[in-house]
This record gives sequence, C-alpha cells and structure tokens, in this order.
Amino acid sequence: MRTLYVSQQNCYVRLEQETLIVKQGETIYGQVQLPLLEQILIFGKSQVTTQAIRACLWRDIPIAYLSRMGFCYGRILPIERGYRQLSRYQQQLNAVERLITARAIVRTKLKNSRVLLRRQRQRRESEILDRVIPSLDHLASQATEADSWERLMGFEGAGAAQYFSAFGECLTNSEFVFTARTRRPPGNPVNAMLSFGYQVLWNHLLAMIELQGLDPYYACLHQASERHAALASDLIEEFRAPIVDSLVLWLVNSRVVDAQQDFEYRNGGCYLNDSGRRKYLKAFLQRMEEEVQTNSPEQQPRWDLLTQQVKTYKQFVYNPSQIYQPYQIR
Repeated sequence: MRTLYVSQQNCYVRLEQETLIVKQGETIYGQVQLPLLEQILIFGKSQVTTQAIRACLWRDIPIAYLSRMGFCYGRILPIERGYRQLSRYQQQLNAVERLITARAIVRTKLKNSRVLLRRQRQRRESEILDRVIPSLDHLASQATEADSWERLMGFEGAGAAQYFSAFGECLTNSEFVFTARTRRPPGNPVNAMLSFGYQVLWNHLLAMIELQGLDPYYACLHQASERHAALASDLIEEFRAPIVDSLVLWLVNSRVVDAQQDFEYRNGGCYLNDSGRRKYLKAFLQRMEEEVQTNSPEQQPRWDLLTQQVKTYKQFVYNPSQIYQPYQIR
C-alpha cells in the first residue's frame, strides 16, 4: 500500500477508471491505481475532483488537506468510519494506566534522542554532546518515576530543550545553522524540515490509527481537543528522533537540500518550497521503505514499525495489564 503525495501547487487529481491521475495543465506528475492506495495527502493549493473523492470514499481511502508546510486542515473520511467499539475501551483506561503509558512514551522519546546524539558523538568531538547525552539519560530515569502529568511534562520539556541545544552540533554543512527549536513559525531551514517532517509522520500515524479502529481523540500523554487528534501526538514521540530527526541530519550533511534554493521566507517564517518538499518526500519514502532489524526474526520496512506500534497500542487498550512498550532504538 502507498500514500499519494500531491506537493506540487495548482494541480488537480482526477479519476480515470481505477487510476488517479495528478495533472497540472497537460503535464502528468503522477498516477496510482486505487487498489494500491492507502491515503492521499494534498499540500497547498491543489484540487481533487468529485468523482475522485467519491471513489476514495467508496474504497475507504482518507484524503487529508494540508498547508504547504504540512499543517493538517482536515480530512475526508467515509461515513462508516467510526471508533465506537475501541473507543469504549479507551475511555475505560484509568488514570494509573494512562500515566504508566505516558511515562513509557516520554522515557522512550528521551532514550531515542540520546541514542541519536550518541551516534553523532562517535563521529565528532563535542563538549555539548558530552554534557547533554548523560543529562538525557538522567531525565529519562526521572520520567519513569513521575507521579503526575505535570511533572512528567516538565521532564519531557527539559529533555527536549537539552536535546535541541545539542542538535546543531550534529550539522556538518556550514550553510545550515541551528541554535534552538522554533515551530510557529519555523525560524530557519532546519526548523522548517523538522516541522514538515513531524506533520507528515503525524498524518501517517493518524491514518494507521483510524485503520485499526482506534479513536484518535483518546490518548494517554497529550490532551485532545476538537482539532487535535492526541493519540497521533502520543505515538509520534517514539519516532521523532529515529525517523524525522535522523533524516533531517542526513539531508543537511549529505547536501541533498540547498539552503538557498529549497526554502522560502514568508509571514515571518521559513518553509520548504516546492523543490524542497519534493526532495524531502522522496528521501522520506526511501527511508521508510528501507528494511531494519526489529524484535521479529526477519527485517521489515520502517513502514511496518508504525503499523506494529499502533497494533501494540490496540492490544494494550484491550488488555491494559499488558503495558504498552514504545519503539526504542539501540
């Protein structure tokens, strides 16, 4: 199964028999057969015909509309897509079960951040990395013992601040400078790629959560709202460093992206432009299709890691005594 990304501006997606065609004028940018499609992500100003929307709804294929930087405005879902069965189990999780799960998520996020920095430390000398790596280990241990959500989020925030204070040390391309994480809006090219990558990954997780029948608005760590599917925000935490952050480092250090050609500055922020989004999405897909070693005997694509974790969370919802184990890199 695959995702159709429409990142080029002013395109339209139309239906021809069992195939979706992405066109801009007479130029065809892509096509995919409906039976092979899992979801569609529309970035910016592109259109989907009514016939194509109807065909996607008939086949249970969600369509997400996003800004050019990746913010999700909304999704089109078939009317029968619902969460009634599992939602009841999710609502029955008590405060202790939810806090234990939230601890595991934060601990694993900090551990994965530490592993990424440790791997970078093996390639270069850095006093900042030497200081931050043990600090993240300490904060991960404290998160395991947090007795409230407030204290837990305090450890998570402190860990994120420590991690991003050292992230710039991992960049070897002098065209890119990173001193702090800025989100709304992203303040420079590195922040632009991080924000875009997190939003793309978040949308993939949201689709998988819905496909498994889970209610994305009942979570353990984050607070849901009418516009915030908090469960996707919970499950993305364990994948930020191993998928998005590591990819951004590779794009920068391998000089795949260009600081002048692949970004645009507007509304007080920095964003990937059309060429930058194409480069990012191409590298993202290649990274997600790479096979990695997991707990199973055989290697599997990174895509399967996402599905595996959503299914693991689903098993936890049915049986809370089986504590949720986030994905941790070594």
